[in-house]
Parts: sequence; C-alpha cells; structure tokens
Amino acid sequence: MTRALSEAQLPYGKSLANFEFAHLPSLKPAVLMSFIEGSAWLLRAENLLLFGPSGVGKTHLSAVVGQAMVALGKRVKFLPATILVQHLQQAKLQLQLPALLSKLDRYDLLIIDELGYVKKTEAETSVLFELIAHRYERKSLLITANQPFSQWDSIFSDSMMTVAAIDRLVHHATIIELQAESFRKQAALARSKST
Repeated sequence: MTRALSEAQLPYGKSLANFEFAHLPSLKPAVLMSFIEGSAWLLRAENLLLFGPSGVGKTHLSAVVGQAMVALGKRVKFLPATILVQHLQQAKLQLQLPALLSKLDRYDLLIIDELGYVKKTEAETSVLFELIAHRYERKSLLITANQPFSQWDSIFSDSMMTVAAIDRLVHHATIIELQAESFRKQAALARSKST
C-alpha cells in the first residue's frame, strides 16, 4: 500500500481524522462517507465534484477519498489541474496525447485539483476536454473547483465545449458544494488575535 500511496501523490497530512466537519455545517458527512467506504462508484465510472471557495477543504476531502480508494486496492492519481494540463499539452505537441490518455486509464480514480486555475486558452482547455471526454463512462474523476458551473465559461475557451464538458461530467456524478469561511483565513485571524 505504501507504493500505491506514493504513486497516488496525494497531499500530505490530510486525513478524515483531522478534517473539521464542524467548520462545514452544510456538508452531510453521510454523502461523503458513501464515497469513502466503498469503491462501487468507481466500477460504475461515476464522478465526484467538490465545489466551493478557496480554503474550505476541497483538496483535503479529495485526498481523504483518494486514500480510502488506495486502501481498497484501487489505483489513484492526484494532480493539480494546471500541472495535468501542462502534461496533456506537451503530449499533444509530441503527438502522444492518445498514449497519455491510455496511460491515465490505469488509474481507477483521477483527482484533478482546482480546475478553476486553468487559463482560458484553447490549447489548454481543448486537451482538458479531451481527457474528460476520454474518461466519460469509462473511468472516474474527482474534480475540485472554486467556481460553479455557471462560471466555467472562464475556464473553457468555447461555450459549446463548456456545455459538452459539463454534460459529460454531471451525467454520472455527485456534486458536493462546500460553503464556509476559509480555514486558512480563520487560522490567520486566530493567530493575530493571540499575539
């Protein structure tokens, strides 16, 4: 399992035990636990989409789900969206995009963190769309984003591509919206009050 965790490249120090559910009263833990306690959703190629502003725990929760899937013997890969897009673009330039997409198929779960930070250029978003389309109904994605779907025109360069990407992602997906004050902001305020 150590090798599988190393391969997954999940953020360090994020666990279910150290996640503050009290900070997110709107989050129903039972919904999240259904993705942690079993891997049947991966067999059905379902997606999990975590939306919310910066600092509410999206990356933390995605790491928790990733760890749980590794513990259940599934292959997981965590990638910040900007790095993933760079890999995809480089592969496309070298005419190796189909090979890279096939290589990513080895992972039962691909976690794409902070999709909203991808720049709105056709080169970036077209490869991202190709990945989404490639995995559709074949393999699962867990995506975190700080922007709701209504603002995804700022991610994809073409509104038709935006609609097509969203359509594929939500067809077999659970969407969890996290609404709270930033953990980091609260911690900084607490530190400044104690000094």
